[in-house]
Amino acid sequence: MGGIFSDLHKAFDCVNYDILLSKLEFYGISGIAMKLLRSYLTNRYQRVIVKDNCFNKQVSEWEPIKHGVPQGSILGPLLFLVYINDLVQTINKTAKVVLFADDTSILITNSKPEEFKSNIDLVMEQTIDWFHSNLLSLNSNKTHILQFQTKKSNEMMIQIKTPNSIITNFNSTKFLGLTLDSNLSWMEHISELTIKLNKACYAIRTIKHYMSLKVLKTVYFSYFHSVMTYGIIFWGNSHLNQIIFKIQKRIIRIIANKGKRESCRNLYKQLQILTLPSQYIFSLLVFVVRHRNLFVANSEIHNINTRFNQNLHLPTTKLTLVQKGVFYSGSKIYNLLPSYIKSVNNDLNNFKSKLKTLLLENSCYSIDEFCQVISELP
Repeated sequence: MGGIFSDLHKAFDCVNYDILLSKLEFYGISGIAMKLLRSYLTNRYQRVIVKDNCFNKQVSEWEPIKHGVPQGSILGPLLFLVYINDLVQTINKTAKVVLFADDTSILITNSKPEEFKSNIDLVMEQTIDWFHSNLLSLNSNKTHILQFQTKKSNEMMIQIKTPNSIITNFNSTKFLGLTLDSNLSWMEHISELTIKLNKACYAIRTIKHYMSLKVLKTVYFSYFHSVMTYGIIFWGNSHLNQIIFKIQKRIIRIIANKGKRESCRNLYKQLQILTLPSQYIFSLLVFVVRHRNLFVANSEIHNINTRFNQNLHLPTTKLTLVQKGVFYSGSKIYNLLPSYIKSVNNDLNNFKSKLKTLLLENSCYSIDEFCQVISELP
């Protein structure tokens, strides 16, 4: 399996109005709505004003804006997604396209190396042709090919020629704030995360003598917790998460004004902060409940009325990488939950409240410890 993580050159600024309006019309936008959008896009003008330190200024002439969706509003990304939406139909026979504004990612799966390489060449050719037809240009310097593979599999060298450069294999790439590597080890992502969280530790240590406990907790959640929890459902089950957990313990001791050797279990409870493993479990199970339609229950596999009938079905796999993934781990941990929590899965806020209370009461240091706690519940 592999992915093409592409980047468009000045994507929002290159949207052609005539093409965009014709696509809006194709998707059923007409009447007053179409007139409003046409008025919003066309007959716009801009000019440049340059001022120096002496308040002298140079002003250019007003010039019409001939292309580009206005940025700074929700409508800008939405119109751009409409503009590139039909790219999916162009290459959907051989690949799966993931669109997020100007970050266009293409996933290709094939167990046969030669066919895999051939599919990548074909998809890239079709993609470049589509970009050219829609007056967009691919930023080759920021477009990466990443092969996802196990440690035992061999990497294929792939080169794709574009009009401006050659795109080759990369061992890692940035995708929506996460650093993906070919083995999904999360080593590079956690390494980058460590640097950011250490800076947060330093900042809180610096201000702790001047701030109340309430303010320090606010800083923790805004400056440390928000960074730590981003994408945690993907990397939180990695064995490298202990690196981040140690940093979290350090910052908890700083907030509570405790020594380096002080146990943090009671501190987590006193501060009402989830441990890293507990936060991973919380975020993962909230994802499961929020996207329940992506998971399959045992009752959907067979009609035998057993006590595990409403549990989520575990995919059959021997790969540790898959077992640590969102769907396998999410299903497995969800099945272990006590019935009083699973019974409220139709009410997300209630589910989150009960689950968080359980996690805060126990301050588990690992997933195995959480499983042990659950097994001992009455």
